Amino acid sequence: MEKKHNSLSGGHLKKELGLFSGVSLVAGMTIGSGIYYLGSYVLERTNMSMGMALICWLVGGLVSILGGLCFAELGAEMPVTGGLTTYLSKAYHPMLGFINGFSGFLLTCSGSIAALALAAVTPFAEEFGLSEWGVKGVAIAIIVLFTLLNLRGVKIAAVFQNFTMVARVVPLVLIILIGILFGKESPDLNPGTAFAGANPSIVNVIKLIGYATFASLWAYEGWTNLNTVAGEMKKPKRDIPLAIIISMGAITLIYTLFNLSIYRVIPAGEVNSMVSSGNLYLGTETAYRVMGNFGKWIVLIGMTIGIIGTVNGDCLVFPRTYYAMARGGYFFKTLGDINDKGVPAKAILASSAMSIVLVLFNSLQTLTDWLITVSALINLLAIIAVLIFRKKFPEMERPYKVWGGVPVIVLTILCFVILLVNNFVSDPITSLKGLIIIAVCVPIYFIFRKLNGGVEYDTDKIDN
Repeated sequence: MEKKHNSLSGGHLKKELGLFSGVSLVAGMTIGSGIYYLGSYVLERTNMSMGMALICWLVGGLVSILGGLCFAELGAEMPVTGGLTTYLSKAYHPMLGFINGFSGFLLTCSGSIAALALAAVTPFAEEFGLSEWGVKGVAIAIIVLFTLLNLRGVKIAAVFQNFTMVARVVPLVLIILIGILFGKESPDLNPGTAFAGANPSIVNVIKLIGYATFASLWAYEGWTNLNTVAGEMKKPKRDIPLAIIISMGAITLIYTLFNLSIYRVIPAGEVNSMVSSGNLYLGTETAYRVMGNFGKWIVLIGMTIGIIGTVNGDCLVFPRTYYAMARGGYFFKTLGDINDKGVPAKAILASSAMSIVLVLFNSLQTLTDWLITVSALINLLAIIAVLIFRKKFPEMERPYKVWGGVPVIVLTILCFVILLVNNFVSDPITSLKGLIIIAVCVPIYFIFRKLNGGVEYDTDKIDN
């Protein structure tokens, strides 16, 4: 009989993953829905300056690569499944680990499922005359569908996930090719247009780039996942940083070319009108203008399959965190149960229920803004943890250390601090909402601790 609860620790993992596997993992977890609609938000934040928008996509990629290199050290020195929850607990305090996991349930993880489901439906709203609540209804149906799929077992969900991997790349490549090869527009790529001809100060330039770059970060989320397989890398010292640089470098190039190809096809004035009217999916319009309805529907179908594939993956992965927390005594105990299919059914249902609540009460843009704020803050704490671990656990084996040493780590920390502070200044209400979510987790931590008999939050217990 199979064990229903296997160890989650990385103590006996086989080192079978090479460089290509690492690249595939990062790329597969990063490319989702964000690139298809976030380009509109980046343009809005750069005052519709195409040149400045492209710069912000490049900056977002660079910041993500730097963050990934720091995460690579954490993954190589502590190759366990538990990720951010484990790192934050051991570097700071167990409460921060709990906050990461529970805020994931309240917002970041559940919100990701909700945002992806909405993103899969929104491009079809105009085609089928869907109202706002019509879009929400279909998004909820998508979540329910993949909840039922995952309740039937891991194997079925994994088969579908493999199929969607190819589909998510096709529309990106198609739009880039048709835009670069057949586009006839000559977009104004002068970044100075972001300031309406004025001579801005360095501070204002940094503020604008920071604010717009922040909008791109959700499209780059995914580089935090390579650490989960660090214990299975054949040559982690070499392959982890290389996998991050190669995959994130390629994704940065693809994302930048994707937006450039749009500018090559759609005149600037029409781009402005589309974005202002809420028509965020500029890529599908690009395909339509070059290839007609055939191109438009190829992109729509490929994009949607890729997005719902990520919904499926999220429905598969995120509930395991809540299951592990429940087994560790710091979540509702019933979520630690396994059904006869060998999956944490109650955790899956709880995750989906929270996602549906977020769909009902939030828009796609609101969810995206919240997710970026909370995720960036948690990622910043994890990057700082690299320095804390070096001081706190000097004898810990480190098969890989951040290239460039402490200066690169400090530079990465400064980049995230600038982005976060600038976003708080530029959009304080949304940022404060994200902080409220984190603050709500604090008393809940002590409630679970009391229910657990006062025993401290034990990451080793959760991992096992």
